[in-house]
Amino acid sequence: MSVLVTGGSGYIGAHIVRQLRDRGDTPVVVDDFVTGHRDRIAGIPQVETDLAQPDARRVLRNVMVDHGVTAIIHLAARKQAGASVQHPLEYYRDNTRGLVTVLQAARDAGVAHIVFSSSAAVYGDATDDVDEDSALMPANPYGRTKLLGEWLVAATARAYGLTTVSLRYFNVAGAQWADLADTARLNLIPIALGRLRDGQPPQIFGDDYDTPDGTCIRDFVHVADVADAHLAVLDALPRQRTHHRVFNVGTGVGTSVRAIVNGLQSRQGLSVPPIVVGRREGDPPRVVARVDRILNEVGWQAKHSLRDILDSVCAADVT
Repeated sequence: MSVLVTGGSGYIGAHIVRQLRDRGDTPVVVDDFVTGHRDRIAGIPQVETDLAQPDARRVLRNVMVDHGVTAIIHLAARKQAGASVQHPLEYYRDNTRGLVTVLQAARDAGVAHIVFSSSAAVYGDATDDVDEDSALMPANPYGRTKLLGEWLVAATARAYGLTTVSLRYFNVAGAQWADLADTARLNLIPIALGRLRDGQPPQIFGDDYDTPDGTCIRDFVHVADVADAHLAVLDALPRQRTHHRVFNVGTGVGTSVRAIVNGLQSRQGLSVPPIVVGRREGDPPRVVARVDRILNEVGWQAKHSLRDILDSVCAADVT
């Protein structure tokens, strides 16, 4: 199978690309390489373009035709909830226009199978475990762009006879290979680990949430499992009976920010007390997945534990 992966040089994308390659598929990457790294996908065909630019549709169509692409995994997007509050126009432009470009090019090239990278951010201020039918009330522009993306994918699939899936990732962390570790220091674990290694106390953004220890609770899922979920969904798409399905990708287990920080400290042999700073805009108190649907319909479930996640990022030693 020839699979186009947009954003394939990023943290999650590079894991998906390597898993595709290792099982014998033929990935091709389209990326603007602003936050990704070319060396993560060495040896993989790659095309540089900004999906929000006018010429991107033609570029994508040509890539699909030239490489005989039969499926698309669309990950390329801006992804920081807090930054989206400060820069909503950029988030709507890149995330929405980029997706429209991908869908247009897929129609032009006759590619009927698409997996869209969505987010648990579509659930917003969840107060309980969420399944795919839970209320969708994104709390920030990032989450709203992802919900709009799901609607665009579903409408396009119905209109043009595509078979599509939106995957709502929860908190992706860990590393399957050390050279693909998350080095950006934009998410909780790499931020906290980086500060510890720099000799600084880790930061906790708010400890006054309505949770048992006052810090946010999240569902942390290993990036290897997230990549594996994409492959499982790709394999199931030809058997899918509806044009569009939505699946949570998580573990069903919630862990507090303080517990994550404590776990990193113990692995680093450090006991520097964390600093509590103000809440970040757009951060809900608790978001944890129910994952029955993807297990029942696709046969996928996460295999890695939180211990595996923390062990893998500490072993990578690249933050």
